[in-house]
Order: sequence, then structure tokens, then C-alpha cells
Amino acid sequence: MLVLAIDTSTPAVTAGVVRFDPDSVTDVPQALATRATVDPRAHAEVLTPQILECLSESGHTPADLDAVVVGVGPGPFTGLRVGMATGAAFGDALGIPVHGVCSLDAIAVDAADGRDLLVVTDARRREVYWARYSQGVRVEGPEVIKPSDLDGEPSQVIAGSASHVDLFDLPVLPAETPSAAGLVAVAAQALRVGVEPEPLVPLYLRRPDAVELADRRK
Repeated sequence: MLVLAIDTSTPAVTAGVVRFDPDSVTDVPQALATRATVDPRAHAEVLTPQILECLSESGHTPADLDAVVVGVGPGPFTGLRVGMATGAAFGDALGIPVHGVCSLDAIAVDAADGRDLLVVTDARRREVYWARYSQGVRVEGPEVIKPSDLDGEPSQVIAGSASHVDLFDLPVLPAETPSAAGLVAVAAQALRVGVEPEPLVPLYLRRPDAVELADRRK
């Protein structure tokens, strides 16, 4: 199975072509080609070119894709909208399923080392998106909060945004943003059983930064 993976929930615009064997319960998704550009203002400009570069590098065309996996956040409104709309467009054009996954879960997959984990990413407004994991399973979150109001404990290690992990007194693991392989790993069970994916629902967790003028007056 060939899977297109997309995430725009963080300042990193991530795309990748991933090979995955749905008939094997032990198969680990393998990224054949990936691109990541760190620029919170360039999601719309660089995502599709990155996808096409990944397809070309891996020796495939869009018609070879069997599924799309896209991170649905939590993340800022504009970034999430670009990634999810692009993933949905590829799925619709190719007639293939599009699976949405929690972007924090993908970071947790890459950071997993057996210890209880806290994942944090930049929510702007001096806040963080966060979730906790125990034995690889999300046990709390995702939610949004000020770092000063989030306890590091009982987590034993932390991963996520480089500018925020140091705010907590926990050992830092080297996983800052969702990877293409990590995104597919989160969707692995759904891909194996071939379930019909749920509609894509973005995890904004709060109102968008940009609001209509009428709303500002309320």
C-alpha cells in the first residue's frame, strides 16, 4: 500500500510518500520520500509542490496512491485548513480514502521509548496544545492551555515544539513535529481493516484567530 501523508498543524509543512503493508501486523511504515519546510506562513505555497516532489523522488504518480493520511491537529486554523483541504482534494480526485489522525499522536509515535510521555506544540497566544501518553496510548488531551498551568508530572519525558519543551522539567526526546511515517503509523489499524474513514474534523480546540468584524464587536 502506498500512502500520502500530510501535516500542517505546526510551523512545519510536512508531506511524504509512505509504503505500508496492511496485511502484516508487524510492518512498520517506511517513508520513501519526505519533505518538511518550516514556515508558518507558507503552508499553501509549498505543500502541493512538496507532495509532487515526494511522488517524483519515490518513482510514483498520484494514480499509484492507495490512501491519504492527514493530521487534523490540534493546530492553528489557517494551517490546518490548508493541509486538510489538500488531503481531501487528492482523495476526491483519486477516489481513495482519506484518514484524519491527531497530529500529537504522530509525534508520540516517533518519540515512544516506553516511558510516560507529554507532547506539546505551539498554540500561539502564549499557549500550548498538549496530550499525555502511557505505553503508547493517549490518556489525556488533546487540550490547549498556558504552559504555566500544565504540570509536567506524571509524565517522565517530553517531546514536541523546541521552543516549548524546555519550559518543563522533563528529559526531552528528539521528536518536534509529525513525520510522514508517524502519521501513517497512527492510522495503521484503520488502513489494515479497510474501514470507511470518518469525515475530516479539524481539532482547533478554540475559535480561530481571524474572526469576522461583527464577531469582534461582540
